[in-house]
Amino acid sequence: MKSMNQLVRDAYNKCAMDYSSNRDLFRNKKYLNILRNYLKPNSEILDIGCGAGKPIDQFLVSKGYKVTGIDISKKQIELAKQNVPQAVFLVKDMSGLDFLKNSFDTVVSFYAIFHIPRENHLNLFKKILEILKPGGYFLATLGFENWEGSEQFHGVTMHWSHYGKDKNLKLIKEAGFKIMKAEVDESGGEHHFVVLAKKK
Repeated sequence: MKSMNQLVRDAYNKCAMDYSSNRDLFRNKKYLNILRNYLKPNSEILDIGCGAGKPIDQFLVSKGYKVTGIDISKKQIELAKQNVPQAVFLVKDMSGLDFLKNSFDTVVSFYAIFHIPRENHLNLFKKILEILKPGGYFLATLGFENWEGSEQFHGVTMHWSHYGKDKNLKLIKEAGFKIMKAEVDESGGEHHFVVLAKKK
């Protein structure tokens, strides 16, 4: 039986083109601009679950940041390399981050973490803390309510697993972060819990 991560990988491989053409419905620029207030020029940024590289990585590269994107979907990474050739893109499962300690100034993750089993979220947050440089930042969209399940999504069956707002904040703090901003974003007709945190 395939794991949830494998099912998500296969689903995104199938729907990559359709999904990437609709991703910019979400108004992420607001949160990226908030993040930019804290970043130094040429900051090194890791995008976890980068998809096809736009609009997130395309925006970050345009502002002069050095971007590395990872995604479990080979098809998404192929698209990302075409869309944002200035960035580095790798096929990787976020559940097995293997970057060196203190590698990045910032880690961002939009619409991705809730695609791995929620019981693995704390370990992921701890690993993100580890690969961030001292004082580094973490910006992510997470679930805003407690839910696990599958739904039709861009023509495929997609899987989600996430906790609610309070549990998400508790886990991020437990991992070693200080919360700087947390709010529910309703852009794109959906609800996501957006958190900006800093490595203590």
